[in-house]
Amino acid sequence: MRLPLIGTLKLRGRLTLYVTLLAVAPLLLSTWLGVGTTQKMMQEQVHEMLRIEAEGLKDLVEASLVERETSVRSWAEDALLRESLQRDSYAMSDNVLARLQLRYTTFTGLVLFTDDGRAVSASTPALRDSFAGQEEAVRNAPWFKAAQEGRFTSTTLTQEDPVFGMQVLHLAAPVMESRSGRRMGVLLAAYDWGQVGEVVKAAVARARSRKNESFALEVRTASGTVLFDSRGQEAWSIPNVVSEQAINGSEIPDVGDGWRFVALSDPEEVYATMNKLVAAIGAGAMGVVVLAALASLLVARSITAPISRLSQVVRRIVKEGDLTQKPDVRSNDEVGELARSFVHLVDHLRETTESLQRGTQVLTDTVAELTRAAEEEESNLTRQAAALQQTQVTAQEIKQTSEVAAERAGAVLMVATRAEELGQGGARALAESMNGFQTLRDQVNEMAEQISGLNERAQRIGGITQTVKGLADRSNMLALNAAIEAVRSGEHGKGFGIVAKEIRTLANQSIHSTGQVGGLLEDITQAILKTVELSEQGRVRMEAGMAQARTSGESIQALSGIVQDNMNAVRQISGAVSQQNAGINEIFSALTDLSSLMHDTMVGLQATQRVTQSLREVAEQMQHVARSYRV
Repeated sequence: MRLPLIGTLKLRGRLTLYVTLLAVAPLLLSTWLGVGTTQKMMQEQVHEMLRIEAEGLKDLVEASLVERETSVRSWAEDALLRESLQRDSYAMSDNVLARLQLRYTTFTGLVLFTDDGRAVSASTPALRDSFAGQEEAVRNAPWFKAAQEGRFTSTTLTQEDPVFGMQVLHLAAPVMESRSGRRMGVLLAAYDWGQVGEVVKAAVARARSRKNESFALEVRTASGTVLFDSRGQEAWSIPNVVSEQAINGSEIPDVGDGWRFVALSDPEEVYATMNKLVAAIGAGAMGVVVLAALASLLVARSITAPISRLSQVVRRIVKEGDLTQKPDVRSNDEVGELARSFVHLVDHLRETTESLQRGTQVLTDTVAELTRAAEEEESNLTRQAAALQQTQVTAQEIKQTSEVAAERAGAVLMVATRAEELGQGGARALAESMNGFQTLRDQVNEMAEQISGLNERAQRIGGITQTVKGLADRSNMLALNAAIEAVRSGEHGKGFGIVAKEIRTLANQSIHSTGQVGGLLEDITQAILKTVELSEQGRVRMEAGMAQARTSGESIQALSGIVQDNMNAVRQISGAVSQQNAGINEIFSALTDLSSLMHDTMVGLQATQRVTQSLREVAEQMQHVARSYRV
């Protein structure tokens, strides 16, 4: 199936396209696979880095919370705090809480509450006074209820504490009596949640050193509420942000169980290096594609340039018939072999064309000579036909004279009895008969000479016919050679093969026609010879008759008185005249046959002229074909 675009391209375009595809397709495939693998690896590295940062933050915060919770529980078991609650004297507890405040700066304050929510001791007097009159609010606070139940809660971390004026994590533990285990109060340690920012500073600094300005860390509750954001008030919202999270599990119980620690970054920034690498690889691949296309174009041009020059030579030979063109191809590959084979083909075609031109010229000259000979023969035959017609008229007159002589001989025979009385008249009649016989002999001699001339002309016609047959044989042999050359020329010689076949057909027709003409001329010659023989016999008989007539005359003059002898002489004369009449009839029939044969000869000559005309037309066609090429 031919593609719509590729099917319209020339050989150079298709070679360029195919070579480019063969060179570029593996490169593009490997580049695509390499880019995909590189992107995947770099994305995995980015996500692994973010995951590590999230896990690190989770571990730090979790360890800090566990440590703080342990500290608060241990503080709640301090004997001085229990004793202060038992004695309702809080000077010692104030000192204890003050010292703890100084030692653990991550706590913004420590407050000791009685079980009914009354603040009785604190790390600072101002802090204790801040809770004065808020017993009910303290009792209803989630952290206080959780402490009474012996657990920690972070529900109050999502909002700012009104007493401390900041976001704090209320770590509250119950203070129990050592002996009875009765709950006497609650110790509150307010953890400064802003200290988480100090924890993440190192991770943020590492990201900044990697030119990742958009790196941020978040702490979220299990429900998704943001507890901490390293960006502070400049938090941004980026669609399709790249993030990884670590969840604080319950393996180590603490107040942050279920929290999610998220490390995130802007994809444009975190993937900038990868995008630059992909762009560089793409640019390199495009450069390779361009170079491959240029190289393919050069290769295609080196292959198709000789073919183009060869095509131009072929096109010029086809349009202009100029066989002097030779392609300028110097390559040693298959194209060079094709060009050299084409040069040999053109040389062979040039030689064939030259031979054809020479052959057509010879054929034209031969046809011209044959035409002139036929015209000349036609003229001669016309003159012979006229002479033959005139001879036929003379023979008719001789026939009529012979018939008159026969009638007269009959009359002499009938009046033989009166020969004596008519001796004088018989002598005169005999003299007239002698004169008539002399005239008839002269006419018979003249007719014999004309028939002899006709025989010579018939022989000349036979010679011309043999010449025509020789020309036809030469044409047949020339056509056979042209057919052989046409077969050797292949596709380019088909036209010459058709012309050679036509010439062979015409030559065979000429041979057949000349054979027929030769047969007719042979018949004419035989008829002429027979006519000559009959004429000779008639002449002999006529000479005998004349001799007998002379004898009869002498007998009549010598024996004028002997009637019987005269009657015998008359009978001899009558027989001789009858024989002469029969001979003259045969001569007339022979002349009639000769006239018919002459007509047939004229018809055969006209057929020869038609064949000659056909040969002339074929020769002109061959000349036109041969002259269409310039050699």
